[in-house]
Amino acid sequence: MMRSLYSGVAGLKTHQIKMDVIGNNIANVNTVGYKSQSINFAELMYQTSQSASGPNATTGTAGTNAKQIGLGVKSAAITTAITQPGSSQTTGNPFDLQLKGDAFFVVSDGSNRYFTRDGSFNVDSVGNLAMSSNGYNVMGWQVDETTGQIKKDTVSPLKVLAPENMTYPPEATTRAYVSGTIDKNDSDVTAESGKIMNLNFFDNAGYAYTAKLSMKATGVEGEYSVEVTDILDSNGKSVMAQFPNLSFGSSVKVANAQTLNVAQGYTVNASGVTYEGVTYPFASLFTDDAQGTAAEKQTILANAYGFKTYEEFAKLYGNVSGADTDTIGAMLAAGAIDAGIMDGTTGALTVAGKVIQGGIVKYNDSTKLIESVNGLTNNFTLDLRFGDDVSMPNGPFTTINIDFSPSNNYNANGASTIGAEAGDTKGVGAGRKVGKMSGVSIEGNGMIYAHYDNGQTKLLGQIAVAEFPNAAGLEKQGDNLYAATLNSGEFDGIGVDVTSSGGYISTGVLEMSNVDLSSEFTEMITTQRGFQANSRIITVSDTLLEELVNLKR
Repeated sequence: MMRSLYSGVAGLKTHQIKMDVIGNNIANVNTVGYKSQSINFAELMYQTSQSASGPNATTGTAGTNAKQIGLGVKSAAITTAITQPGSSQTTGNPFDLQLKGDAFFVVSDGSNRYFTRDGSFNVDSVGNLAMSSNGYNVMGWQVDETTGQIKKDTVSPLKVLAPENMTYPPEATTRAYVSGTIDKNDSDVTAESGKIMNLNFFDNAGYAYTAKLSMKATGVEGEYSVEVTDILDSNGKSVMAQFPNLSFGSSVKVANAQTLNVAQGYTVNASGVTYEGVTYPFASLFTDDAQGTAAEKQTILANAYGFKTYEEFAKLYGNVSGADTDTIGAMLAAGAIDAGIMDGTTGALTVAGKVIQGGIVKYNDSTKLIESVNGLTNNFTLDLRFGDDVSMPNGPFTTINIDFSPSNNYNANGASTIGAEAGDTKGVGAGRKVGKMSGVSIEGNGMIYAHYDNGQTKLLGQIAVAEFPNAAGLEKQGDNLYAATLNSGEFDGIGVDVTSSGGYISTGVLEMSNVDLSSEFTEMITTQRGFQANSRIITVSDTLLEELVNLKR
């Protein structure tokens, strides 16, 4: 009699626990990242009043089953549908993230690491990516300062809006190219001022300038001269006068006469350099022949002028790299540096003030494509140098290598389309101003990039995720957080790339609860009926007990 009462009580208790689980699911129907739970029942225990017996061949009696009376029900397990994804809700917030797959975000309160599917993040006052609900830091991998790539090491807080990330450093322009058509019938090309091209470039501090290039016909078919006529700052003011040693092409502007000592044992004259009784013509000083290698003769040339190295000599004549022997050789052979400049003596060399700036661009008569620049058929570039001793208020400048090979000499009906662009044809070396951060984006693999108004991007870090052999074994901690347990598997402290197991991260989207209201209401009905039935067990058992007591009357 009492057993049925206890069974009914046990039934009430377990059905009440089930109602608690259902109530919690329904309460969290709109909780971000919530995973629904379900409960399973199990028989409590049995009282055996008679054990089972086997057949007796001697007496001929059959076997009997055990007689057991059940004593109620208990909660067997409460499981979480942790791998079942919830629905997606679009928010438009770039820091709201949804995980696709079975992984978890890793967050930390500064002492402990937790795991969550709640991707509602924001950025705090010092730039940390953190959970909006409790401020726990989102963990991930940092960028290796040496390689600029992600270093997959122990996870740490991701500081996306650190002060050093708010700007992107400027870069000086180092390359440019001239493209389009230069038409010999264009009136601008045949005019005294020539066809003007604007080359916009940056110095090392990110200040913008414009070099005005003039390209005009020389009178020789397919041949055009190129000069720098002016340099303007960002306000349109000419700053040409601030570059006393500006050079363009294969030659230099020598502002003042210079006297250079000639090394002992060398004689310099208009025809060449004499050393130990052997005369080396200027044109042969850049080629290999019976008198020696080009390198050996360049050393002789350098010593003859009293320079420590050949590169020092080359710089005097506007050679950009200091090692482009073909350019200097072509000038000497062509007489661009003539006896009027080289006043040969045995004791000193006087370089008179003379301007030989710019270059000669030659197009092939039949193909109309570039054929040579300053007589060279293997190098179609001219170099704009600002001088080694220029001290500008806005910072230093870098030599700009200008490539003329993309241009042509086609017929354009008298309207030349030729123009100059910073950078090479792939955009390399274009230079840039200092960049201010204009936005942050998070890629599908968790990589975080900053975007700047100078067109650059910078890798700031990568969100790492955690995966567990038995995710259902994680322990709920509240605040949409889970903790690792012995049955879930441990977190190694490093984590994995979300894409390693086929997952990805969506931005501007949140994963909502996976609670199915229709299922929950159905479970609620069956739970209610079960509770009612168990309450009837208690009521009926009580009635029976009352009848038993009444037997005494």
